Amino acid sequence: MTDKNRLISPGLDQDGEYSPPGPEPALYLVATPIGNLGDITDRAKKLLQQADVIACEDTRVTGKLCQAWNLKAPMIAYHEHSAARVRPQIIERIKKGEVVALVSDAGTPLVSDPGYKLVQTVIEEGLEVTALPGASAPTTALLLSGLPSDRYFFHGFLPNKSGARKNALDEIKTVPSTLIFFEGPSRLADSLADMAAVLGNRPAAVARELTKKFEEVRRGPLEELADHYRAGGNPKGEIVVVVGAPLVRDEGLSEEELDAELKKALEGASLKDAVASVSGALGLPRKQVYKRALALIKGDGG
Repeated sequence: MTDKNRLISPGLDQDGEYSPPGPEPALYLVATPIGNLGDITDRAKKLLQQADVIACEDTRVTGKLCQAWNLKAPMIAYHEHSAARVRPQIIERIKKGEVVALVSDAGTPLVSDPGYKLVQTVIEEGLEVTALPGASAPTTALLLSGLPSDRYFFHGFLPNKSGARKNALDEIKTVPSTLIFFEGPSRLADSLADMAAVLGNRPAAVARELTKKFEEVRRGPLEELADHYRAGGNPKGEIVVVVGAPLVRDEGLSEEELDAELKKALEGASLKDAVASVSGALGLPRKQVYKRALALIKGDGG
């Protein structure tokens, strides 16, 4: 196998003379800016200038980058609808000795796009693949959220419909990490409300237009954020939602503390909604919280 340190490095020609750096045949996963064109790395720009072909989600979007950086490599569309057809063509190109760069519309490839299937195939074929790191919307939003960044879980996009979205949130509500989601402007308010209903009123942040002129990060409890975007209408731009982890500490939660949370929730919600909210906020099994809530209602909660 080729030494990855040699994939993009200076070398000597057959006569022992210095030859300019040149990438070897491989699939290169190239991160592009998520907004500010100045965030392209020097290494990424050089690779794109030397590539034989650039595989991208949308040739119109990547075409603007090519124009800005004077890139001449031809582009081929590689997205959800073309992946199965184009993937064998990319493999053949690499086998023939070509340098293939894979980019997404913005940020790092393979994050919520079909690129991982291409990487799997390249590996199975015994070909080379390497990554040129750079801008990433989830990481940028996490850094700006003000929430713990030592442990996080990236989910990507939630389902469009509320029922399916709540089911997806229910599956991850006990994950002891900061949660990161992508979301569209038209679904943001409803999605935040569903998060509050399932995860509880956790601290959160909504980041949009990251690295651009009108970058905005709004922080607050999920319910407050849902109310804000419901009242203000659909925001513009690409959106990342970051949500705090469950509130249970490593040493666990006392029964008295659970009771206090339940009593507070039951003051303004039905039993079902109160249990869902407390279960999500604390990261506790719904059955455990429901059993304790019933005991409190019956007056034998101690």
